[in-house]
Amino acid sequence: MNIIKNLSIANHEVPDLRERIGWDRRDQDYPILFERCYFWAGARCASGKLIAFGYVCGMGLQHGYMEDILVHPDFQGKGMGKMLVKHLLEEAGLFGVEIVTLTFENEKASFYKKCGFEMSGGGVWRK
Repeated sequence: MNIIKNLSIANHEVPDLRERIGWDRRDQDYPILFERCYFWAGARCASGKLIAFGYVCGMGLQHGYMEDILVHPDFQGKGMGKMLVKHLLEEAGLFGVEIVTLTFENEKASFYKKCGFEMSGGGVWRK
């Protein structure tokens, strides 16, 4: 399975994948997200089902934000997530982004370290 930049994705596919991994669907975000982010990437299994998705967004300057790294549960632990993150980072560099940040749950820290991220402090505000 290949990671493809700006893979053609129907509006329901990312919400379906979000739901499959236990996240809120956020149907209202699609297709707006595709219009507003720098780029996204995804992968499909042999049957054509979306099994991985992530994107990088920002202000069009030096900094980008990586978000929604999603891998279908049946494909987790097989290197798909790392391939997706590495692909997004490579594309960010080509896009001119010099710094990429992201937020994640503490138990995901070792995964992101393996992908090349340095750990730093931060915070999250939620409404």
